[in-house]
Amino acid sequence: MSAENNRRHVFISHHHADDAEVSNLTSLLAKKGYDIRNSSIRAKPANQDRLDKGLIKEETLKRLLRMKISWAGAVVVLIGKETHKRPWVNWEIEQANKLNKRIVGVYAQGAKESEIPPALEKYATSIKGWNSESIMSAIDGTANSFENPDGSPRAAAHERVSFDC
Repeated sequence: MSAENNRRHVFISHHHADDAEVSNLTSLLAKKGYDIRNSSIRAKPANQDRLDKGLIKEETLKRLLRMKISWAGAVVVLIGKETHKRPWVNWEIEQANKLNKRIVGVYAQGAKESEIPPALEKYATSIKGWNSESIMSAIDGTANSFENPDGSPRAAAHERVSFDC
């Protein structure tokens, strides 16, 4: 299989405190031969400072995020301890749903006590534990199951309905 066939364009929605976990996720999938092109924003310290101080207009940030989500084939939501409290994560999930994207939740490695963001409970196509095969099958759309952090099955909170226009 060529490298091109293993390339996936994703947007990884996450709490900026979990930036290291985003790198761990892309490394986990790279070990299995997948080339993950992540379009999410991971702000450098100077840009994060500008964001924290409100120096970037909210509408500018939303426009940039919508473009990045639109480019991605799937949206992966990295579920860490504080992810469920992040308004931007829920906003990104809402946007992904509006764009009819696959929305895959992935528990961060060792995140056994993490709550699922409300929008992810509402719109997820799949939620997976920290396992490269199950994560990739969810991104590819061949596995639409829901798991607990340890990989054991859990019930979906909803039945997501997709429409192609």
